[in-house]
Amino acid sequence: MCSIIGYLGLNQAAPIIVKGLKRMEYRGYDSVGVATFSNNHILVRKGVGKVIEVNKAVRLDELSGTVGIGHTRWATHGMVTDTNAHPHPSSTGEIAIVHNGIIENHEELKKELQQNGYGFKSQTDSEVIANLLQYHYDKTRDIKQSMVHTVSDLKGSYAFVAVFEDGTLSAARFHEPLIIGIGKEGYFISSDVLGFVEHTDEVIYLDNREFVIINESGIQIFDFDANPVQHQITKVSKEFADVYKGEYAHFTLKEISEQPTTILNAGNNTKLELDLATDFVRHAKTLYITGSGTSYNAALVAKFLFSKYAKIKIEPIISSEAHFSPDIFEQQSILIALSQSGESADVLEAVNIAKKAGAKIISIVNIMTSSLVHLSSISIGLGCGPEIGVAATKSFTAQLAILYKMADKLCNGSAGMDFGKASEAIKKILSDDSKIKEIAKKIKDVSDIYILGRGVHYPIASEASLKLKELTYIHAEGLPGGELKHGPLALMDSNTYVIMINPNDTTYSDTLTSAREIKARGAKIIGISDKPSDVYDYWVEIPRMDESMYPLVEIVPVQLLAYYAAVEKDTDPDYPRNLAKSVTVK
Repeated sequence: MCSIIGYLGLNQAAPIIVKGLKRMEYRGYDSVGVATFSNNHILVRKGVGKVIEVNKAVRLDELSGTVGIGHTRWATHGMVTDTNAHPHPSSTGEIAIVHNGIIENHEELKKELQQNGYGFKSQTDSEVIANLLQYHYDKTRDIKQSMVHTVSDLKGSYAFVAVFEDGTLSAARFHEPLIIGIGKEGYFISSDVLGFVEHTDEVIYLDNREFVIINESGIQIFDFDANPVQHQITKVSKEFADVYKGEYAHFTLKEISEQPTTILNAGNNTKLELDLATDFVRHAKTLYITGSGTSYNAALVAKFLFSKYAKIKIEPIISSEAHFSPDIFEQQSILIALSQSGESADVLEAVNIAKKAGAKIISIVNIMTSSLVHLSSISIGLGCGPEIGVAATKSFTAQLAILYKMADKLCNGSAGMDFGKASEAIKKILSDDSKIKEIAKKIKDVSDIYILGRGVHYPIASEASLKLKELTYIHAEGLPGGELKHGPLALMDSNTYVIMINPNDTTYSDTLTSAREIKARGAKIIGISDKPSDVYDYWVEIPRMDESMYPLVEIVPVQLLAYYAAVEKDTDPDYPRNLAKSVTVK
């Protein structure tokens, strides 16, 4: 995934674009670049590194001109190099583009364009767009027609913004997000409202298969068949402007610390939709739930909650696997789709497969203007505010909170779910994390960490291992406690750390027995529990809870542990290597 932005207005474009790119850097951060239109020329500067680094090296924000485009990259085609960084000019330099997505037929198009005399410098699929636009513009000398012909030639999923030789901006959307901002001092077009929300809260959300032309005369929007399209202007929530770290060293720590509030607020802005979705679930012929990464771990928790408290069976599906089992869905079934961004390609594909089979879609999502929401019959908002840290933290517990609330409604409140008590428990963990900081120093140099949990705690163990992998780059593996003797016990030795998710509930005794078996092989034991034990080398205390609510609380110590271990290793917890916040390409 990459971030793209364009600006046309009264002010110098480059400083605005650079600031917008910095706010969207969670979407991609291995290289950055800016192109502006000035004195009848397109100027390009770009380089490898984060926005602040590249700007310091080549002064992106000093480019002149009141029209420009910018990009931060998450590499898919071609290595991370200056040449492969965006923007990409056409071979004549009359057009430059920035692109998010994948062009599936780029090799075929590149060959045809080369045969027609258009040269290429990069290894990317994106450069094809610049030269394809140039090819059609050379033939028509008309921007609208060149856009129509270009989008008809492209296959894949993409959003791109182009600047032309006369200072016109044009952009197209096909299965990737693209949003227009309308301000008093200019127009913006971006993959995320965070790119421009400090300048305006008035936006137009382009629909799929639409393109826009922006110049001094204003905005024109067309579908891919060149028919004019009218859109309503929407006001976005001002909460999106509040993406500053404040007193926190990193966004990740800030977002972990917000969880006492976000679990209480989850779904509150969509209470009617939550009630309606619950009724749908109650009468579903068959019920499925899907997500990727962290969201899939939340789906595994949902399987336990719905079965135990509502006596409803639900089948979790890894989103990327739905393509290989399309016949699983049927008429009158329901698919619950979990996503923070609502733009993850795997999730969207699973949803489209289910819809084609006649299933209804319930989405649980943080971005209520996302593609997933548009595909859904009902959408429930996480309401946890912008999550900038690439590793999901507050969005995970917000997903759990909504699933808990749904399960509670399904059993008419008989589960005894106390969200206020859970919120206070998380506050207590956050109020004294000194022991977690000390453990982080111990584990920062280990090569392997295993996390064990039984029952509903196994999905939490899986999520804990994901956080450790994402933030610390340590190999971590979540294991069902009962599977220890079926292979994993062979891996336990004095160089190994094992985290036991072990609250004092029905799983406690069996998990403690597993801990003793591991300890006998020399491994170090980190116990996360409300009850101490001499088997633990390190005990991380969590407050005593009702059995149903432990998963909401017990993940927080491991989120903190992963964060502090990343800090100890001098890695950036907000932007882990090779990862992007939302995987919008398959």
